[in-house]
Amino acid sequence: MFKVILRQFLILLLSLFTLTIFTFSLTQFLPNHLVFAYPTSNAESLHILQKYIFYLTNILQGNWGSSLISGESVLKEFFILFPATLELSIMALVTALIVGISLGVIAAENKNKWQDKLVISTTLIGYSMPIFWWGMLLVLLFSLTLGITPVASRIGFEYDIIPVTGFMLIDTLLSDQPYSTDAFFDALRHLILPTIVLATIPIAIFARVTRSAMIDALSSDYIRTSRAKGLPYHRIVWGHALRNAMIPIVTVIGLQTSVLITGTLITETIFSWPGIGKWLLEAVYRRDLVTIHGGLLAIATIVILTNIMIEIATHLLNPKLRFRR
Repeated sequence: MFKVILRQFLILLLSLFTLTIFTFSLTQFLPNHLVFAYPTSNAESLHILQKYIFYLTNILQGNWGSSLISGESVLKEFFILFPATLELSIMALVTALIVGISLGVIAAENKNKWQDKLVISTTLIGYSMPIFWWGMLLVLLFSLTLGITPVASRIGFEYDIIPVTGFMLIDTLLSDQPYSTDAFFDALRHLILPTIVLATIPIAIFARVTRSAMIDALSSDYIRTSRAKGLPYHRIVWGHALRNAMIPIVTVIGLQTSVLITGTLITETIFSWPGIGKWLLEAVYRRDLVTIHGGLLAIATIVILTNIMIEIATHLLNPKLRFRR
């Protein structure tokens, strides 16, 4: 296991090094005073390697430049807005795992039956559906027509919640206001539609992967042995088969990280969600290249770290990889 962690750590360093080279090349299109202060006024006289060393030093020190629009530190703005995106992404991922795995198991149990065909057709529609169209359709139906869910933002304007963690659901529970419980359920209602929109594509992918993995697992010898022993069917499916089918599902979770972050660009814009997706899209509209550079660097770093952790978790879950010489 130590060799696995060491190998993943080396991959992490190589990936981050490649990422900094790419983002450093972007800064060469910006005036020198906008991003980093070089130690000499004549920055053009510096060698490209010297510029990269100064760039890397500033990145490690947390100096990622200041926004051209607000004048605030890009790294500071990112950490202020990131909890909103993380809260939405976690809710979408949990929803996608619960719904997607359940649909995949149902489809595998009823292979080639109408339940299986219904799941396959539904997931195909969900995967091919444009997010912006799906989001606006849900807003039109549930917000404007039925009035069940709010249209935008994270919480109603009538609630004054002081941010502590940045996660609205947690902050409402930590608040000492008399309406903290009402604020919690209001924040939860604001999360419903963005979560559904963001989780639609991952649900389709998790359902397909689970179905394929469960079909292989249910046809294995150990499943037939379990049936011969007279174990309850639900225990065989949900206890034995699903546990072995989780290995490819965990791998797909890492791949879906970038999908969720990409989806937040559109989802947060539709629902006016104050997260990094909406922040970056506004930076693109306003040509705030410093913010785009910082956001790209931060998001890519998060995706790389997530995939490295998923790779380690895969080795822990898979006995063949864990005990392989």
